[in-house]
Amino acid sequence: MSTATHPTATDEPKPRIPEEGHHRDVNGGWLRPAVFGAMDGLVSNLALVSGVVGGDAGHSAVILTGLAGLAAGAFSMAAGEYTSVASQRELVEAEIEAERIELHRNPHGELAELAQLYVAKGVEPELAHEVARQLSRDPEQTLAVHAREELGVDPDDLPSPLVAAASSFACFAVGALLPLLPYLLGATALWPALITSAVGLFLCGAVVARVTARSWWFSGLRQLALGGAAAGLTFLLGRLIGGQLG
Repeated sequence: MSTATHPTATDEPKPRIPEEGHHRDVNGGWLRPAVFGAMDGLVSNLALVSGVVGGDAGHSAVILTGLAGLAAGAFSMAAGEYTSVASQRELVEAEIEAERIELHRNPHGELAELAQLYVAKGVEPELAHEVARQLSRDPEQTLAVHAREELGVDPDDLPSPLVAAASSFACFAVGALLPLLPYLLGATALWPALITSAVGLFLCGAVVARVTARSWWFSGLRQLALGGAAAGLTFLLGRLIGGQLG
């Protein structure tokens, strides 16, 4: 007599619910501006220091130039980031306010518009209208839903200009300090700055791999090559200009 069993409904595999944080951080969050700010500071100040060294500048001139490049770049990055994020936030807030006014003036039309958005995504019309109706019970929730669906933004999660400016300033300054640090510690040749910068460039590139689909070693080597090329070309330019001025 056969003892084989047949699968029952309870034996069927249950759908796997994705864990929170399962996907890669495609927006970058805080990581992207931090890493790219540090990378920008590192590459720009490495190239600047290499250029003045190529022009046979003295030890104190290299330090002064590097510190000036660090300060100027950090303040410029902070001011630019603040203006950019503030302008973007003001534009988004203006659009959200316009949506708030429209919801107050024409609630039925906005409800129908929201339902149509769900229909366009494949939801059956009756169900889409019911979902839109239930979501529209609370005015603030209605505004948030319309902002996300129509504008693609979350009113409760807008970027802060001050945070963006501060993070840009700090990260740029840290990156710009790496090629200058050996000179501040007493180095008189370029090669210690090149070594510390090469390590920083590779690490920055490797960290970028966390927000891209590339492998860490590829991203690290790519950034090392780009930063090295910038330093090499600026060194040659400094040598050329220094020779002409001398």
